[in-house]
Amino acid sequence: MYAPYPAGPVMERKRKGGRQPGFRGTNVPVRSARRNGAVVAFRGRLLAAAAVLLIVFLCAAPPGAAELRTMTFLPQWLPQAQFAGYYVAFEKGFYRAEGIELKILKGGPDAPAAAMLAERRADFTTMFLSEALQQRDKQIPLLNIGQIMQRSGFILVAKKERGITKPADLNHKKISLWPNFQVQPQAFFRKYGLNVKTVVQGATVNLFLRGGVDAASAMWYNEYHSIINAGVNEDELTAFFFDRHGLNFPEDGIYVLKETYERDREGCCRFVRASRKGWEYAFAHPDEATDIVMKYIKEAHTGGNRVHQQWMLKRMKDLIQPGDAKIPIGALNPGDYETVAGELRKSGLIKTIPPFGEFYAPCLERP
Repeated sequence: MYAPYPAGPVMERKRKGGRQPGFRGTNVPVRSARRNGAVVAFRGRLLAAAAVLLIVFLCAAPPGAAELRTMTFLPQWLPQAQFAGYYVAFEKGFYRAEGIELKILKGGPDAPAAAMLAERRADFTTMFLSEALQQRDKQIPLLNIGQIMQRSGFILVAKKERGITKPADLNHKKISLWPNFQVQPQAFFRKYGLNVKTVVQGATVNLFLRGGVDAASAMWYNEYHSIINAGVNEDELTAFFFDRHGLNFPEDGIYVLKETYERDREGCCRFVRASRKGWEYAFAHPDEATDIVMKYIKEAHTGGNRVHQQWMLKRMKDLIQPGDAKIPIGALNPGDYETVAGELRKSGLIKTIPPFGEFYAPCLERP
């Protein structure tokens, strides 16, 4: 038989007959009623306290944390340490802290940055400043909201054994150039009055290593390291850094469509702030950052070794950190802008130069 109360002294007394102390009515014990009332009161106080804590949490949470905005980002090339800051910002939760639910797309030849942006298949992308100016001239209404790289990593590299130690030594030499990266070297040749023979450079530096050309194109953070890994000592090489010859073409910047920026300026600036924090963290924790980069490389099945990625990350630090400590990471120098735009117009690659204020919408003027 089902017993409504546990067996015990009180139940034994009731079996002997008569109303027993401690009971009111026929079913509810006084002590139990008091205890139930206390429990209800306690639960009420607990719920009230929880509500207060929730309000405090929501008030203290980062802007936008209560409702994340979904955004997409496209690095302009395959996963490598060139984009370490963005990967780190994602993995460390910096975008979510800024109220952004970010999706990182896979860049590369199958996903051209300008087209993906113009077709609204990506909210943010990275591009070289020179490329962005050419796309703007083609009527793609993009804006630079953060010039992450401050210096150009594009160089010409030559072997000293060919008698090349200064710009004049390149005169009448054979130099390989990438088809889409000729503005800087051509401006360099004009500046020093050089008459050179140019040949098309492919995806590797093998022609240079085999002695087929006197000098070759290279990115300091990429191909230059490949040359060293091939067995050439650095003291055997002469590297011409264009930025040291008054031809600084800052490379990776963050770009959005003008309409995106006008619709959600704060969201765009939150993305840039989180990205800057990612780069700062990556430079402060290079081993952890390299681990994260290698994770993305493996997931994309693109190949890459840790030593090379560590070299790239160090060079990115050199190219990203401004020379002036008062200038925050991500600021676009008006002088560099005029240099790049001017050389593009001289080369016939753009017809007009947009006013600086119409091309650059700063998100990081303050550290």
